Amino acid sequence: MFQLHVAPSGDDSWPGTIERPLATLERAREAAREVSGGAVVNLRGGLHVLDRPFELTEADSGTVYQAYGGEEAVISGGRRITGWRERDGVWLAEVGDLETRQLTVDGRRASRAARDGLPGTAVQTETGYVTDAPLGWRSPGDVEFVYRGVYPWTEARLPVASVSDEGGSITMAQPGFGLAMNLYDYSWQGMPARGPGLPTRIENDASFLTEPGTFVLDRSRPGDHVLLYLPRPGEDPARTHVVAPVLETLVRVTGARDVAFRQLVFADATWLRPGRPAGFPHYHGNGFYEGGDVEKAMLDDGFVTYPASSVTIPACVTFEDTTGAVVEGCRFTRLGASGLGITGGEGLTVRGCGFDTLSAGAIVVSGSRETTVEDNRIREVGLEFSGSPGISVTGTHGCVIARNEVADVPHCGIVAGPGRGTRILRNLTSNTMKALADGGGVYLSGPQGDSAADGAVVRGNVIRDTLTPYNFGLYTDYGASWVTLEENVVLRADNTAVLHVAPPLENVVYRRNFWDADPLGHDDPPAGVTYEGNVTIKDERELNATTAHLQSQAGPRA
Repeated sequence: MFQLHVAPSGDDSWPGTIERPLATLERAREAAREVSGGAVVNLRGGLHVLDRPFELTEADSGTVYQAYGGEEAVISGGRRITGWRERDGVWLAEVGDLETRQLTVDGRRASRAARDGLPGTAVQTETGYVTDAPLGWRSPGDVEFVYRGVYPWTEARLPVASVSDEGGSITMAQPGFGLAMNLYDYSWQGMPARGPGLPTRIENDASFLTEPGTFVLDRSRPGDHVLLYLPRPGEDPARTHVVAPVLETLVRVTGARDVAFRQLVFADATWLRPGRPAGFPHYHGNGFYEGGDVEKAMLDDGFVTYPASSVTIPACVTFEDTTGAVVEGCRFTRLGASGLGITGGEGLTVRGCGFDTLSAGAIVVSGSRETTVEDNRIREVGLEFSGSPGISVTGTHGCVIARNEVADVPHCGIVAGPGRGTRILRNLTSNTMKALADGGGVYLSGPQGDSAADGAVVRGNVIRDTLTPYNFGLYTDYGASWVTLEENVVLRADNTAVLHVAPPLENVVYRRNFWDADPLGHDDPPAGVTYEGNVTIKDERELNATTAHLQSQAGPRA
């Protein structure tokens, strides 16, 4: 195939040879379109900084974008922050109209400055909160409230609009607070409740800058924003490399056939929606509420509400209605939303990639056919949106999730919503459910097919260390049907599995699984569950020895 080269030191007037490379991906895309039979675009090492999303369409079918010769080529949506000045130990930089929610300092993700909860005695009102303690916030309109555990599986984010001159009355931004009041309307053990309640964490005000390595974005002067950073010991503003992500989307591929990305790094993107007036009224997984009907799920001792429809957290690299695309050996890092999003299309493969330091999930697949997700390593995701699973698929047909490793995530490792013919095979999950509850290492819900022939198969997975209380290592939930779960290994979970859920399970088979504790309901399986040949071994050494052949096959191949 015809070879083109792009380098940060190149020139778009050059021919794109290795000696005289192009400078931008946009010019390389134009040159590739002029070649019949497709082209290979080789990215030389260094930062390829985008000022707008890079987009491919059907006209780009057959094009390959790859790192050249093992060099580290980074496609970045970030902006380096310079011009720091110091005041009382805090670094300040004038950043114009910059909007961002993340910051990277010498390659390390910095956290937004925060404090735990509201001071004093506080109560929720119809429009916000009242507290009897002074607040002392310097830029109230930049403050964001975090609500972990309104339901055990939720973590909402809502911005503040203003505080009273006296400082004890807080007005929350609309429509976000109103959406939350509508969504969270429930009764538990006879005690009704409405609204998100008191925040568990409060972020982004200069008065919270007490922990070294944290930052604040002050937007109190429109168009003249100030970035504040409290340095860690030894950091010097003249030598420290600080990057703020600016773009929300790095790459968007729509309607293309047989495009490929190989050995590239996608980095430095943000997602601004949670800090805007509509906020982030989270419900479950990658989904949040934008309005519409709210329905009730009845419980034995009350009810919870849930949205009739929800919206999915976006991804920073997206594929829509593509055929035969390949993403191989790439890294997704320092991203403010999900890493890779796949919508519709057919035959896309994600293989051998690494995902880390992401605000939301790693891979989100919706409505596609014959997508394969294999041999990927995922860790430290959901850093900002804690409900986000490592891998999630819904509405798919024939999706295969095989030999991936998912570790250190705040909720579920792998999630499969309603679909058909999903195969979840020989994956390794560990340290899942680190923050929220009611989930598992592998979680399925809803119908998975119409028969055993086109149902879901969950086989050969190893699920270790499902951490928070109230979890199920291997979890079939909410009317899951036509699922076969066999030869999986579960150890060190709060509960290994559960057989009685509402709506009930139908045509679900648990067969020849190994675990260190009996699942809930194993002694009285419901009518819709077949439970046979499963083995409980409480001694961990014996369990590991017995299942060594299964455990050796789980996770990515070298």
